[in-house]
Amino acid sequence: MSTPFPFTAVVGQDDLRLALLLNAVSPAVGGVLVRGEKGTAKSTAVRALSALMPEVDVVSGCRFSCDPHSPDPGCPDGPHEPGASGSRPARMVELPVGASEDRLVGALDIERALAEGVKAFEPGLLADAHRGILYVDEVNLLHDHLVDLLLDAAAMGASYVEREGVSVRHASKFLLVGTMNPEEGELRPQLLDRFGLTVEVSASREPDQRVEVVRRRLAHDDDPAGFAARWADEEAAVRARIVAARELLPSVRLGDGALRQIAATCAAFEVDGMRADIVMARTATALAAWAGRTDVLAEDVRQAALLALPHRRRRNPFDAPGLDEDKLDETLEEFGGPDGDGGGDDDPDPDPDGPGGPGGQPEPDDAPQGDGDAAARPEAGESGEAQPSGGAGEQSPARAAEPFRAKVLSVPGLGEGAAGRRSRARTEHGRTTGARRPQGALTKLHLAATVQAAAPHQRARGRSGPGLVVRRDDLRQATREGREGNLVLFVVDASGSMAARQRMSAVKGAVLSLLLDAYQRRDKVGLVTFRGSAADVALPPTSSVDAAAARLESLPTGGRTPLAAGLLRAHEVLRVERLRDPARRALVVVVTDGRATGGPEPVALAGRAARLFAAEGVASVVVDCESGPVRLGLAGRLAGELGGTAVTLDELRADSIAGLVKDVQGNRRAA
Repeated sequence: MSTPFPFTAVVGQDDLRLALLLNAVSPAVGGVLVRGEKGTAKSTAVRALSALMPEVDVVSGCRFSCDPHSPDPGCPDGPHEPGASGSRPARMVELPVGASEDRLVGALDIERALAEGVKAFEPGLLADAHRGILYVDEVNLLHDHLVDLLLDAAAMGASYVEREGVSVRHASKFLLVGTMNPEEGELRPQLLDRFGLTVEVSASREPDQRVEVVRRRLAHDDDPAGFAARWADEEAAVRARIVAARELLPSVRLGDGALRQIAATCAAFEVDGMRADIVMARTATALAAWAGRTDVLAEDVRQAALLALPHRRRRNPFDAPGLDEDKLDETLEEFGGPDGDGGGDDDPDPDPDGPGGPGGQPEPDDAPQGDGDAAARPEAGESGEAQPSGGAGEQSPARAAEPFRAKVLSVPGLGEGAAGRRSRARTEHGRTTGARRPQGALTKLHLAATVQAAAPHQRARGRSGPGLVVRRDDLRQATREGREGNLVLFVVDASGSMAARQRMSAVKGAVLSLLLDAYQRRDKVGLVTFRGSAADVALPPTSSVDAAAARLESLPTGGRTPLAAGLLRAHEVLRVERLRDPARRALVVVVTDGRATGGPEPVALAGRAARLFAAEGVASVVVDCESGPVRLGLAGRLAGELGGTAVTLDELRADSIAGLVKDVQGNRRAA
């Protein structure tokens, strides 16, 4: 077994370590969500936490980790006799992103059911995590059906399994810790709210600190046991401090002044519901206990707000979580009272900047994102380009209009792509629609169909006991239908014909609305723009809808309309993406007025490029941006060449004309 990196050897990341330790002191805080770029010790710190957790007393032989002092009366392994107990280290259970539902919640023991004719429940990861840590790396990539199960267990403190003739309920109270890279997509709001605290982490820009990170990592990799031994004293000290803080926690007093500050802060930042107030109160209490105090001070309330509110405040769809610290300080000062305006120099914490100490707020991420800057600049060959006669020069980016709820655009047919919420698909999870013989390894057994296939042969097979004699030919795979996520590739006309500010603002608002819809439906998105004399991939296909929104916001306009170049570049993007992810179907959204200028025969060339999509059966929709009293209908003609559908900006709204065709190829004529 490998030796984990010591928690106290993690360099920097004060807020991350503090948030984890506060949950170790008071699991009622509700867990931690760690957001940050790759390579910032997120997973290292979380995995190291389990070594600091105090041991737990358990009933001997109980698969559900019942506490011998107050066993669960409904435990499937109960009732438990008094006296049979032991202790073990607190578990950290990792939930893989690709885990199955059976692995998470447990399921009927199929082998015993078929061989012995008994109903036996095989516990899942939620049972293993009871009274421990449930860790989800890349939690934002977790399938929706697993997210729903986690939400239920986190809300009720128990897991309920009702399936395949099995009805089981068992306790499942765990510390939920998740890590994620926001570049790969955001979390659903319901799951985001279930994390008590959130922390933003980033790599240090200080050379000395980076040197120390590398030095410690290399030392650990060369001799893990020896490195851990050198940090054993520090680990023991933090472990003892956690135990002391847990013992002190019931004695900590949360005064009326601190409660008023908590309530005023939550109201000032317009958080929804009351969970934020409760989490802040528990966090402030844990902070006082960690510092060795029995009174909650204003500094505890402030730190609790910085950890508990950023992911709960009301914000626009593509805004990053954050908190205005000046507003926070003003609120705390305004509502400070005799119980809530403490602080000063008599804080007994001997090492405020030590392992897990409350020292240091998150460093502001002042460095501009390189990709965002690149999106705001014209690509090589366009910068300073003399515009052809009749073309408009480049204009400053127009701001997007307010987004709206968009109509659902789905890909027709039945796919087999990644789980999502857009188009119909055969999936591993969803409603069961039938059964078939397995092709390859059996993944989802259709129990009733299997029993039905085996039943007529029992006498011929010499069955004599209660068990069912089943052969491989009897096994049936369940076929299920759910929803898949698609690749939504936006091809946006940024030429001079689209450059009127009011018009481009409306176009950006429409695309932003479709991006928001793609985020909610768990799609991948990509962005191709065309103007001047070429087309550019402003954003390769990604799960980060936020990145697409940022590129859209800084999109410059001007020049001629190389429509054919835009379509050909989009076709190449789809070709490459099809090699990477062949199961994910694409939906191409072309946002243009349909004009094509520049080069020889631009209209004919655009038509030939469009017919490539039609020949390959790619689902497409053209958002017609033409305006004015005289309309040429060029976008509709382009949609016909693509084999797709044309819709106006107004028709994209969910509350517009009823009956808008959702399947974007619904009006495709037979070739």
